[in-house]
Amino acid sequence: MNQPTVRTRPSASELRLNEAYDTALLDLDGVVYAGGEAIVHAVESLGTARAGGMHLAYVTNNAARTPDTVAAHLTELGVPAEPGDVITSAQAVSRLIADQLPAGSKVLVIGAEGLRVALRERGLVPVESADDDPAAVAQGFGGPEMPWGRLMEASYAVARGVPWFASNTDLTIPSARGIAPGNGAAVRVVSLATGVVPQVAGKPLPPMHRETILRTGAERPLVVGDRLDTDIEGAYVGGVDSLLVLTGVTSAAELIAAEPRHRPTFVAEDLRGLLVPHPVVTEDGRCGGWTASVRGDELVLDGEGEPVDGLRALCAAGWSAAGDGVCGLDAGKALARLGL
Repeated sequence: MNQPTVRTRPSASELRLNEAYDTALLDLDGVVYAGGEAIVHAVESLGTARAGGMHLAYVTNNAARTPDTVAAHLTELGVPAEPGDVITSAQAVSRLIADQLPAGSKVLVIGAEGLRVALRERGLVPVESADDDPAAVAQGFGGPEMPWGRLMEASYAVARGVPWFASNTDLTIPSARGIAPGNGAAVRVVSLATGVVPQVAGKPLPPMHRETILRTGAERPLVVGDRLDTDIEGAYVGGVDSLLVLTGVTSAAELIAAEPRHRPTFVAEDLRGLLVPHPVVTEDGRCGGWTASVRGDELVLDGEGEPVDGLRALCAAGWSAAGDGVCGLDAGKALARLGL
C-alpha cells in the first residue's frame, strides 16, 4: 500500500496485522532485542505471528554480524531463524558496490566480519590497507572495539579519491546500558577528515529496501521498527506500511512531533501490536476512550482508556495541526497523564 502524501493520523485495521500482511520486515535493535537480550513480549509475539502464517524477516542496519550469527542469536533467544531470514545493510552495500565495480575488485573494509562476508558473496575482495590499491572503501559498524586506526585508514583512501560507501548512517544504537554512538558517528569522523560524503545503502535509502524485497519476496510487507528516521522513513520511501513500537529509541513526544515521512501507519507499545486489530483514530483526535485537542500552544487529552490509544489520539491532533510540517505543540502534560 502506498503511503498518503501527508498522514494526519494512525490507520485502523479490522484484521490483526499478522493477518493483514504476509511478511513482517522487523528491525532488530530496539524491536526484538536490546543489548543482546530479548525485549519484553518479543519472543512470544513473534512465535504467535509465525504460527499464524506470517513470514518473519529480520532487517538490520547493523553490518557487523553475519546473517548466520544473527540467526543463531535469535534462535538462542527463542525466536527460531535461518540465515536466509536475515537481511543486513552489509548485504545492501555490497550489492551497491558490485553494481558499480567488476568482480574481483579490491574493497578496503572498515568494519567487522559481517561486511567482509557480504563483500565476498558479491565476488569482491576485502583488503585491510589504503596501500592495497582498493577500488572502493566500505564502512560499516565495527563494534565497540574497533580501533581509531581503521578510521584513519579509511580517511587516507577516501582523500586519495577512492569511492566511499557506507552501510548506514545511524548516529546512535540502543544498548543494554543506554544509547551509544552508531556507524553514522564514525562515518562523520571520516567525512570531517576528508570533506567527502559516502554513498549510503542502509535504511531509509532505496538500496536497503531493494535488497529486502529481493531476498524476502514479500508481496504485502509491513515494516516494524523503533526508529523514525530509518525504519519508518524507509517504509515511506519504499511505499509500504509500517508499525512503530515504543521499545527502542523513539519517544512518544518525538512521535507526535514527527514530520510526514516519519509518521508510521500504525503505533503500538511493543510487538504485541502485530497480533491485534488497530482501532479507528478519527481526524478530530478521538481513539478508544480518549479525545485529544489543541488548546493554545498545548495538546490536551480528555477521557480514559488504554495509554496507547491516548497516544494515537495525540498523534492525530498533533499531525493534523502540523500538516506537512513538524508539530511544535507541548504534549508534556498529556503524555504524563498516559505515563509515556
